[in-house]
Amino acid sequence: MSIVTVQLGQCGNQIGHEVFSALCSDIRGTHGLCSKNENQSYQDSCKERFFCEEESAVPVARAVLVDMEPKVISQALSMAASSGHWRYSSHSHFCQKQGSGNNWANGYCVHGPRHKEAIMNLVQKEAERCDRLGGFFTIMSMAGGTGSGLGAFVTQCLRDAFPTSFILNHVIWPYGTGEVIVQNYNSVLTLSHLYHSSDALLVHENDVIHKICAQLMNIKQISFRDVNQVIAHQLGSVFQPTHPAGGGSGYSRNPLGDLMETLVPHPEFRMLGLRNIPQMPESSLPYSTFSWPGLLKHLRQMLIANAQMEEGIDWQVRPPQPGSSIPSTNKPLHFNTSIANLLILRGKDVHSVDVGSFQDPSLYTSWLNPQDAFNAWKTPRAFNKYEKSAALVSNSQFLLKPLDSIVGKAWNMFASKAYLHQYTKFGIQEEDFLDCFTTLEQVISSYTNL
Repeated sequence: MSIVTVQLGQCGNQIGHEVFSALCSDIRGTHGLCSKNENQSYQDSCKERFFCEEESAVPVARAVLVDMEPKVISQALSMAASSGHWRYSSHSHFCQKQGSGNNWANGYCVHGPRHKEAIMNLVQKEAERCDRLGGFFTIMSMAGGTGSGLGAFVTQCLRDAFPTSFILNHVIWPYGTGEVIVQNYNSVLTLSHLYHSSDALLVHENDVIHKICAQLMNIKQISFRDVNQVIAHQLGSVFQPTHPAGGGSGYSRNPLGDLMETLVPHPEFRMLGLRNIPQMPESSLPYSTFSWPGLLKHLRQMLIANAQMEEGIDWQVRPPQPGSSIPSTNKPLHFNTSIANLLILRGKDVHSVDVGSFQDPSLYTSWLNPQDAFNAWKTPRAFNKYEKSAALVSNSQFLLKPLDSIVGKAWNMFASKAYLHQYTKFGIQEEDFLDCFTTLEQVISSYTNL
């Protein structure tokens, strides 16, 4: 089944370009760790998901590019075309000249309704090109105006136009120190609207990825492109084909549907986080060896201690003892409770890996059976130069701190009515803000009580 990617705003279009580049370089790679047949069906499955083959023989990305300024889209189109390995369709992008000025209300109340028809026509055409549509993957940031405001509007339109399709929003969480003074307002408005129309939100935090670039990739002068390439690698490690848990020789048919089914058992809990191991500069690979038990031991501790990378994990954090009937408020400090986890293993000897440590009931909330809460997908084909690699997508308490912080900062500004006139002039009233705060307070409370 095919996935249509909708790239929104500057951030969404830059990351989208890196995602397609990463997918393309992975299917062109000759990793030699699996049989020729396995490799061929992997490549076919990836192409069906993300590219449509046209006469030109260069795969065309199944994507719609939307921005209110032309610069980033024209860069993405020309960089893709000049790679020679894939390109964007010349008819599936929409841009204007004026931008949204980092104002969510401008994107949502003005640009959204004004350009709805043009944007949804492009999406409709892209969806019709798919033999079978699996759903939509939108990429956007929360801090600015177009990605966040227009992104939230387009997501609602997708939900109305395709009520039975899956929608996964990939959201970039702004830097804590932030470059936009109203980013907390924009983030609160975006998250609360997406919570109503999306099936799940897959979140990447800029601060975390920045740290990975600095500490694991040893990059000295970190650019947005470096950050985006790490994000693209992590997304590729989830979306490239794998064999689902039930075994069987075929690759998973509907990646988005399978992802939702395994990770979102309840509509109140839609926040997904992603961790990858190993991550290192290519120059270090020849000097590194990895064992599955070692990788999984680190990954499990990263999950329960809520560490985003394998350096600096707190090994003191332990799951609560089974059978201790203490209320959830007395849980060990810093322990990250999960609702559901999906482990994706790629590379050598995957089928002999023991994943039992992730089925420990103490990792999960009490209302789900651990057998239902944990799934593992595997493929013997290696991903992007790593002989063995693992990705963990988890629906857990990982976002509580950042979410609480953003809502708190936005509330403080709202209480003193700072910058509110910038939003009311485009039609977002104080009641709308209050509704959004209520939605997110409920999300925080639900995750806290796990």
